[in-house]
Amino acid sequence: MIKILVDAMGGDNAPAATCEGAALALENDKELHLILTGRQAEIEKELAKYKYDKTRLEIVDCPDVIGMNDIPTEAIKRKQSSLIAAYWMLKKEEDICALVTAGSTGATIVGGQLILGRIRGIKRPALCPAIPNNRGGVTLLCDCGANAECKPVMLCQFAILASAYAEAGFGIKEPKVGLLSNGTEEHKGDPLHQETYACLSKMKGVNFVGNVEGRDIMLSECDVVVADGFSGNIALKSMEGCGKLVLGVIKKEFSATLSSKIGYLFMRKAIKRMRGQLDFEKFGGALLLGLKKVVVKSHGSSKAKTIAASIANAAAIYRGGLVPAVEKKLEGVDFAALIPEEE
Repeated sequence: MIKILVDAMGGDNAPAATCEGAALALENDKELHLILTGRQAEIEKELAKYKYDKTRLEIVDCPDVIGMNDIPTEAIKRKQSSLIAAYWMLKKEEDICALVTAGSTGATIVGGQLILGRIRGIKRPALCPAIPNNRGGVTLLCDCGANAECKPVMLCQFAILASAYAEAGFGIKEPKVGLLSNGTEEHKGDPLHQETYACLSKMKGVNFVGNVEGRDIMLSECDVVVADGFSGNIALKSMEGCGKLVLGVIKKEFSATLSSKIGYLFMRKAIKRMRGQLDFEKFGGALLLGLKKVVVKSHGSSKAKTIAASIANAAAIYRGGLVPAVEKKLEGVDFAALIPEEE
């Protein structure tokens, strides 16, 4: 049985979406056992709407919720919240495998570092979402917002973390790794990216293929794109906005005239497939890489389908042995030799 914690009060649509998503996840995977943390009365009220195996779900009552406007470090110290209770359980109980939350990103990152802890040798955790690509698969973008300011050693570690994720979570053998920059040439980018390029080129255990531009995240052959959190977040939000724009324009145009509505009847299956390929939420949330256990951060506006997908993703990553894979990859890299000033 795979035990996974769900922050039932995290997100804009909680606890309705988290409870429905939990019920759906239990239906889809008979090996799951879910632990929902949050306000018990509200959770039970929502769960009463669904049929699920009650023997594979339990509730831990927590009175507080960390809001999006709360200062993460202060909230962690002062609030008995659903997220922090989940982190302490994840840390203390060995049989619990993962945590899924759609709550505050800042609190998720801070709690992960201060309570759960990082894998030995990892300097900072990184958020890594799966981006749909033109090959019908995914490209992992690491980092997309956890670290606005980075050093070369951090970007090199992101490459290791995301490579292990690609292998453990998606079965990609020897994933191709690119570095997000403002040009594909080796000399492009600021000193941070130039130095990172040189270090990645010499690293063992990372299949580095060079610089990639923003458009290449979804269109190139790369399986992993490494970025500092500032650039990665802008790239991610730009792609999400572009996808919504394209789908919105298509919907508007197909409903504009009688002839376009008739045309839609002939094309609706193709459009449905296209919507599915461009759906950023079908893989659930972004994995918070670099922690001692699996933590998946879903978008704050996540609905039930996305929560269920995040739970399924967390289970798949655990089954794939992500943390041991990262530890093994770290053993073969001497960061002090690659980047002496980072000692």
